[in-house]
Amino acid sequence: MSLVVKPRFSRGERTAQFQDNIISFLPEKENKILMAIDYDNANYPSVYEVDVRTGNKRRVKKFKSYIKDWIADQQGQIRIGYGLNGTRIFYRLYNSNGKIERDLWSYNVFERNVVHILGFDKDPNIIYITALHNDRYAVFKVDLLDENLKRELVLADEKYDVDGSLIYSPKTGAVVGLNHKGTNDNKTYWDDEYIALKKGLNKVLPNAHNTIIAMSRDLTKYVLYSSSLTTAGDYYVGNRKEKIIDYLASRYPAINATNYATKKLITYQARDGLKIEGYLTKPIGSKQDSHLPAIILPHGGPMSRDYADFDYWAELFANRGYIVFQPNFRGSSGYGYNFEMAAIKGWGKSMQDDLEDAAHWLNKQNIVDENKVCIAGASYGGYAALMAAIKHSDTFKCAASFAGVSDIELIISKARLFTNEEVVKKQFGTDSEELKAASPVNFAKKINIPILLIHGTDDKVVPVAHSRDMAAALEDFNKDVRYVEIDGANHHLSVQKHRIQTLEEMITFFNKYLK
Repeated sequence: MSLVVKPRFSRGERTAQFQDNIISFLPEKENKILMAIDYDNANYPSVYEVDVRTGNKRRVKKFKSYIKDWIADQQGQIRIGYGLNGTRIFYRLYNSNGKIERDLWSYNVFERNVVHILGFDKDPNIIYITALHNDRYAVFKVDLLDENLKRELVLADEKYDVDGSLIYSPKTGAVVGLNHKGTNDNKTYWDDEYIALKKGLNKVLPNAHNTIIAMSRDLTKYVLYSSSLTTAGDYYVGNRKEKIIDYLASRYPAINATNYATKKLITYQARDGLKIEGYLTKPIGSKQDSHLPAIILPHGGPMSRDYADFDYWAELFANRGYIVFQPNFRGSSGYGYNFEMAAIKGWGKSMQDDLEDAAHWLNKQNIVDENKVCIAGASYGGYAALMAAIKHSDTFKCAASFAGVSDIELIISKARLFTNEEVVKKQFGTDSEELKAASPVNFAKKINIPILLIHGTDDKVVPVAHSRDMAAALEDFNKDVRYVEIDGANHHLSVQKHRIQTLEEMITFFNKYLK
């Protein structure tokens, strides 16, 4: 959209930082959408009605102080402003005339009374939110006309947080379910028609996770995504009137029952007794006492999590003969408020120890060679790999980091350039000694295992300076380090050749030190 929607410098508009925020597709207006763009005031967007054919735009709501984003109802009316002031987050309701009607919720980041708005129902006075329920995030329905904003519980899970996006009926516009990855089949419906359709699909494609990803407006035709223990994901086209379903394409055509290792959900116990889940991937055909080399693969975030679905990192490493273990260490999302909040000022502490405990659990299973265990990861996972080389070098033979954080003080320093500076400070703290103690770049002298560092020059999430500085520090002490800088690569390895280069470097590294 940045090539279509251009600022009018003659009218005082500035070059916007973000130009892809669509807040409504305006179903009743052909070729028109609503976009939130900060042409008028940096970081505080106004709302524009944009013609997608011509790029012409018309401002329909002017920016407001501290409002970082806007939420429109299904009728295309801008109803809610999302605000951030320091560490305080708030939601403000506007009426159809654009006037402030009331404040809805306000809370400080990382506190228990957090509320996330999922969206509006067909009725413009009904919204869906997520908030805590018995220490797990659950979905509630709220009537905006209710003075007390009473919450009606819609969906909860005793074991996991409920998160995801709303599913709308293309026929009625009503909310019919939630795209919730915590469930076995990824989507949860509470509409009878969708429930019946899902049951029918599960009979046609048994022992699979079947997800409807698109439907026609009359609900007769649909696109289905199906994954199982024998496929990484296939697409089908269905016709309910004709009662047929046809194969369309595969997400990964080369992956099939002969080479798909798949993940197994396991639970292990940390040193303080806390139960932690993780996903184990073993090479196809490996035996219980094969004592294979292993890789601990922590996810990024860290306030995110791994799931049971296809993971090209884990599958590639398993295909090359490595056992892969992906722990959802404390600080991960999905397991309740207290579990996730371990990530706040917790880098390098218990959440780090959980990864060593994962390696110890593997050793006790009699399936790995305890002298051939490495740790690898991307982003926070890369940080965790570097920190493991400092804290737990007796456990890990080597460590590989893609786009890993190495200097938390650098994160705090750079935060002053952004509007979330106070949020970042609350996340990491401001005690200089604690920040230094949690930053791998300060402990290069202590590292005595081989290190692989890979970073893209176009990384806007974790700047390349983190790996450059870490590599320089290791080289100063003549440590065993290989640093690979990929020109133009971003944080998410969006370009295939960058992804392949990264994975080939990792495999070469592991083969050198584990085989």
